[in-house]
Amino acid sequence: MTIADRGMAVGLRALRVAAGSPALDRLGLREQAEKAVFQLTKQGFKSAGTAGRTFQRVAGSGKPARQRPTTATGLFDLTPTDEQEMVVESLKAFATERLRPIAADADAAATAPDTLPAEAAELGVALLGVPEEAGGAMSERSSVTGVLAAEALAHGDMGLALSLLAPAGVATALARFGDATQQATYLPAFTGDDVAPAAVAILEPGPLPDPFALRTTAKDAGSGWVLDGEKALVPLAASADLLLVAAQTPTGPAVFVVEPGAASGLTVEPEPAMGVRAASTGRVRLDGVHVGADALLCDGAGYAELVRRARLGWCALSLGTARAVLDYVIPYVNEREAFGEPISNRQSVAFAVSDIAIELEGMRLATLRAASLVDREADAAQAIAIARRLCTDKGMAIGSQGVQLLGGHGYIKEHPVERWYRDLRACGVMEGALVV
Repeated sequence: MTIADRGMAVGLRALRVAAGSPALDRLGLREQAEKAVFQLTKQGFKSAGTAGRTFQRVAGSGKPARQRPTTATGLFDLTPTDEQEMVVESLKAFATERLRPIAADADAAATAPDTLPAEAAELGVALLGVPEEAGGAMSERSSVTGVLAAEALAHGDMGLALSLLAPAGVATALARFGDATQQATYLPAFTGDDVAPAAVAILEPGPLPDPFALRTTAKDAGSGWVLDGEKALVPLAASADLLLVAAQTPTGPAVFVVEPGAASGLTVEPEPAMGVRAASTGRVRLDGVHVGADALLCDGAGYAELVRRARLGWCALSLGTARAVLDYVIPYVNEREAFGEPISNRQSVAFAVSDIAIELEGMRLATLRAASLVDREADAAQAIAIARRLCTDKGMAIGSQGVQLLGGHGYIKEHPVERWYRDLRACGVMEGALVV
């Protein structure tokens, strides 16, 4: 946080304290004070969207680094490797010990603690999709590992998981689609200790947005591209140092690398949502934003692959949150008594819990199968569509059933199931944001 940002934060805190003073009512200044808080918050948020680190263009040499496809064995086996099990164990421990205890406060504040990204960087979350020669962790492409990692983090909290995985998704996209210069310029910001806040901005405001029929446009200006439009529910929008923005070009949709700190005409406003609130979602407006000719990251088949891999990421987040619901309701129904016995003795309750477990296994199998096809560079479009449909419909049903099984307790914030219910609806609404 810069000195200016710290000053803005202190000023906001002081104004909010003042706005809560009963003396304002006696002096008749209540309305003016509340307007001042609103305007300063709004303008402070907008200015935050244009601040951050700057990137020095570095000319890449040779071919871009790429992770090689997973070698096909001829067997359908989704058993995690030893390396994948180590990743899952460490991330699940982090989710349990660090994310779960702060999830409720982060949801209420609609932001994650400032120290959290540095803690996640120590676990190497952003390195999973980056080739070893570019400073990453893996030589083979592994969307399966990305899915397992997202699932493990979402078991702690989906919103916090999204805030940590959004930069990792940008790093994965740069590693997969970026040219040598783009990789040399931007990937170092994700492979060190100070991981840049970043996100993939595809979703647009409005009913039933279609990522393959974008309203955000990119016009060829000869020396570069000019972007106009809006992006909705972008995680880390106000603090992002880098955005991958989807826009419609004359030849079809494409993704462009945008540096908010150097982009005149880019503004950000808060857009807290029903769920995943800890990811600090915001609306990004692009009004004549000029980017260089080398800002084009991918289009055509590459764009379609990026969208599908993002949908796979949302499936993974849904899996972790649905698992959290199951792990929470089992001890609850066994310990909660009614009419002198645990409510799990009731057949309707026992069947409801078993249905959650059954549907979760189906969601998980479909998602991992789709990820394994991506890793082998096979046609995964249908498998991803099936996984997304399952995770959308069954995930929402699991969230609703979790609330129902707790009865009145499920409707209050003392128990986390109401938050998980809100989060699980995101899978069918969100596009982009992260890539596995």
